[in-house]
Amino acid sequence: MPVSATGRQVGISPKRVRPLLRALQGRPVQTALNELRFQPGPTAEEVLSLLKSAAANAENNEQMDPTRLVVVSAYANQAVKIRRFRARSRGRVSRIRRQASHITIVVDEQGD
Repeated sequence: MPVSATGRQVGISPKRVRPLLRALQGRPVQTALNELRFQPGPTAEEVLSLLKSAAANAENNEQMDPTRLVVVSAYANQAVKIRRFRARSRGRVSRIRRQASHITIVVDEQGD
C-alpha cells in the first residue's frame, strides 16, 4: 500500500521543484536520500525533509521495511500565490507574485 507525505504551501515555485522530483521517481529511498544530501540549495532541503517524512510514515504507520522502500511518484502542484505591490517611479506600482507549491512524495515497498 503506497504511503505519502505532503508539504503544503512550501515557499518554492513548482517550476524549481519539478526537475528535482522527476529525478527521484523510481529510485530506492536510500539512494534518493544520499543524492539529495549533496544537492545545493533550499529546494533539496525541503524535498529531503519530505522524503524522510514519507519513509518514516511507511515504517511507523504501515510497518514497511525501510530498506525496500522505493519512490513511486513525486510531484509538485501550484499553491496560492502571495500578491504584493512594489512602488515604482512616477507614482506607479508593479506586482510581486510569490509562488508556493504543494509537494507530494509517495513511497511503497519494492515488489519482488
